[in-house]
Amino acid sequence: MQIRKLVTIVEETLQEAGKKIEPATRKAAAIAVIHNPFAHEYAEDLSELMDMGEELGGLLGNKAREVLGITPEQCESYGKAAIVGLRGELEHGGAILHPKLGAPFRKALGRGLALIPSVKKRGPAGCTIDVPLNHKDAAFIRSHFDGMTISVEDAPLPDEILVALVVTDSGRPLPRIGGLTTKDAKYEDGLR
Repeated sequence: MQIRKLVTIVEETLQEAGKKIEPATRKAAAIAVIHNPFAHEYAEDLSELMDMGEELGGLLGNKAREVLGITPEQCESYGKAAIVGLRGELEHGGAILHPKLGAPFRKALGRGLALIPSVKKRGPAGCTIDVPLNHKDAAFIRSHFDGMTISVEDAPLPDEILVALVVTDSGRPLPRIGGLTTKDAKYEDGLR
């Protein structure tokens, strides 16, 4: 795997609606910009990209957690995304994100019973992507339905793929729409 660039972004919300947020809600994105070996050509076998996804799951999952300075148990929500450069296929992003990336990402976060929300698209350098988020162990916790918009100014180039993993140490600031809470969740089936 050829990685051209690694980028981390930390977002901290200190105020919302004129109210101070204590402690601040925090999100971290760990991003890798990699060469797409299948840009320009159709390939039936995408196992090379699947293997890259497995490697990136651990690398980026740990990087996102570490930049927040938290333990795996302190990670609360997660999400994943890919932007495929314009000479690649949408399926290239799927090959990285889905078959093998999840297990090492979950391991980096100490668990992860819930489905990892994801999004992929094709786009030019500098385009944005909204990475969806939900609680890593109980997807029905509404306070953690969220997202993080990310971009890298010079990526992806036409023959690259931008891969982003996002983790948080909290839900949204000032949640108040009801539903299951982190205190009431059973953490058994990934839903509740």
